[in-house]
Parts: sequence; C-alpha cells; structure tokens
Amino acid sequence: MVTGASSGIGEATAHRLAREPWAKLVLVARREDRLQQLAESLPAEATWVATDLTEDDAPERVRAHVEDTHGRLTLLVNNAGAAWRANFADGGYANVRRHMEVNFDAVVRLSESLLPLLRASAPSAVVNVASTAGRVARGGSGAYSASKFALAGWSDALFAEERPNGVHVGLVLPGFIATEGFPQEELTDRWMTRWAVSTPEKGAEAVFEAGVGRRPERYVPRPYGLAAAARVVLPRLTRRVMAGGSAKTMTTRTAAMDQDDR
Repeated sequence: MVTGASSGIGEATAHRLAREPWAKLVLVARREDRLQQLAESLPAEATWVATDLTEDDAPERVRAHVEDTHGRLTLLVNNAGAAWRANFADGGYANVRRHMEVNFDAVVRLSESLLPLLRASAPSAVVNVASTAGRVARGGSGAYSASKFALAGWSDALFAEERPNGVHVGLVLPGFIATEGFPQEELTDRWMTRWAVSTPEKGAEAVFEAGVGRRPERYVPRPYGLAAAARVVLPRLTRRVMAGGSAKTMTTRTAAMDQDDR
C-alpha cells in the first residue's frame, strides 16, 4: 500500500513497486481521478481508495478494502504529507496542529489499523517517509519539522517494538525533491545548488530499499545525512548555518504543499 500515491514520491513509488513480479498494489490519496489514471498505467494489479486520511473513518475504510481485496499486507508506505510555511509568531499553534494532524496523527492512526494485518502477513514492512527536516530544523518550517521529528522518533521506537513480530520499520528522509507541489526552481536554476535537489524516482528507490530491502534509514540525496550528523556533533555551528541563508526568506512567504505531494 502506498499513501499519497497520486503524485510525487508516492506516484514514483507505485511505479517502482509495480515492476516487481509479485506486486499487487493498493493506492491511497484524495484525488480519485489521479489514482484511477495511475492504476491503469501500471503493469501490476492495482486498486485504490480515494480518501482524506485525516477523516475519522479513513483507517477503517482502508483496512476493509485491503481485507476484502487481498486479505494480507506485506508493505505499508506512509508517504502522504503536507506543509504550510510560516514562522511561529504568525502561524502559532494552529499551524503546528494541522501539521501534526496530517504528517503524524494520520500516519499513526492508519498504522494502528493495519498493524494486525502486517503482523499476520510477516515478514512485512512499514516505510515512513519523513524528511531531513525531521532531523534538522530551520526558520519558517518549525511546524513541519515538529511533525517530522515526531514521525522519526516514533519510527525508531516502532522498529524496536515490531522487530520480534517480523514487521520491519524503515525511515526515508528526503531533502529537496522536485515535485508538483515543490518544483524547487530557486535551487535548480543555480548550478551551485542543483546537486541538492533530487527526484521522486530516487525517493522511490529509497522507499524500496527501506521496505523490500529492509534498510533502517535512507536520506535522499544521501549527503543530507551529514547535516543530521552535524546537528548532533556540532549543534552550535549547525544552528548558525540553518538560521542564515534562505531561512529569513522562508518566513516571509507562505507555500502550501498538497497532501498527496512531497
């Protein structure tokens, strides 16, 4: 199952998984027309559930679909997410709350609903798509980072808890990835910063490695892992770096990322 499958990393992940001969996919996102088009374009069997994962009955609807259609689940990719840029003085608790609702609470609720199926289907795996912002935060995206820090911490704990049950938990932490919601033109237009932008396809390969390959953690692009390490080893320097550069400009503009994008 892939959530946030209608575009970005989710769509690319569906295409990557569909190349495997054993793949039978369940695609989840809000935009049914996009899901239907994607399902029809894949070389593997694919069904879909069009739903907003923050709705109260969404986890039960998704679980019922999986049980009725397949009866088992060997891989859950929690990819759906959203971001609204604002500094705390402007966005306040309301901005934190809506990030947590989409990026953390919805993931936990869906995982809770599907965990019995994952255990019964073991060996199985969960891949949570967080963000490099879940290890290193910068001004203007604190609410987003808070939700991704929570997702990363919960993933670490869930890995330890479910390992004895045969359920692997992997974590993917993308940095800048050019998607429909975030084309990243301010970086790709400059030759000095193009290296920092990756593609949904590389994100999908990281998801595959974390799930099917049972890797514990993958950064995309890989060098972003150095920023997370620097945050632990050189916290003062990292804070100074993250407080400069684009952080100021980020706080002065608002950008929304669709829940199905990344």
